[in-house]
Amino acid sequence: MNLDLGFIEVIIIYSYMKSGIIVLIGRSNVGKSTLLNALVGEKVAPVSPLPQTTRQPVQGVLTTDEGQLVFVDTPGLLKGSKDKITGRINQTIKESLEGVDLVLYVADPTRMIGEEERALLAMVRPLPIPKLLVINKSDIADAPYGEDYRDLREDFAANVEVSAATGSGLKVLVNECLARLPEGVMLYPPEEKTNVSHTRWIEEMIREKLYYYLRKEVPYTATARVEEINERANKVLYIRAVVVTTDARYRKMIIGHRAQRIKEIGTAARKELSLALNRPVYLNLTVDVDPHWMTRME
Repeated sequence: MNLDLGFIEVIIIYSYMKSGIIVLIGRSNVGKSTLLNALVGEKVAPVSPLPQTTRQPVQGVLTTDEGQLVFVDTPGLLKGSKDKITGRINQTIKESLEGVDLVLYVADPTRMIGEEERALLAMVRPLPIPKLLVINKSDIADAPYGEDYRDLREDFAANVEVSAATGSGLKVLVNECLARLPEGVMLYPPEEKTNVSHTRWIEEMIREKLYYYLRKEVPYTATARVEEINERANKVLYIRAVVVTTDARYRKMIIGHRAQRIKEIGTAARKELSLALNRPVYLNLTVDVDPHWMTRME
């Protein structure tokens, strides 16, 4: 019987490496998605200054010599809003805390502890797994509520201060995570960075630009759908996508005067996609109305 000793060696190494699922939780706009992207080293989650840009959990994968860390970015909790998306998002947060190995509670020291913060802390405190307090935005020297969050340290295994924007403290955070993860096998191949499909990732990048250029209430009525992807001459990636919104009046706002707004959104999305994919991209972006798309949101 012939044995592949190289294969056996790989199995042994993987059996004793650190591996686990780490959920990032926090109120809206504390920088969870920016932190996830910084930890992974690639943009796998959309980012915007508006709350609840993240609608569904996004996994980002960091594989090191010591282990594999699977970070799960969750939406921010919003209290008081009664729309269908917010209700589903808040339920998603609770479900994301099931079956994980470690919790990173991400806090923003520039904002006062409020109702949403207390609701999230009430979710996290009873969990029988390690929890780290991650105070983001450490690059802001005059953050007025830093001590208020540091006073929460007794509820957590450790407190790490980071800046997702500058990368400060990220190595310390990764080491703190590895110290608390169980031994196990890789959950993803080492070259993979996310569980997000190529199509969904493109949709999320387009939706990020919707948030950036429209702001206020319009982005929450809209989503993006990729309908066609194919390669054309000179390695140009052709993408046909549609922005779907719930009402004709929002469609007009998204298109803008003389189609100026949708052109801005499309141009910004195309440039980012081209840069990320390292190839020319042609983005054909249109706008449609579907009053019921929110009720069909997965």
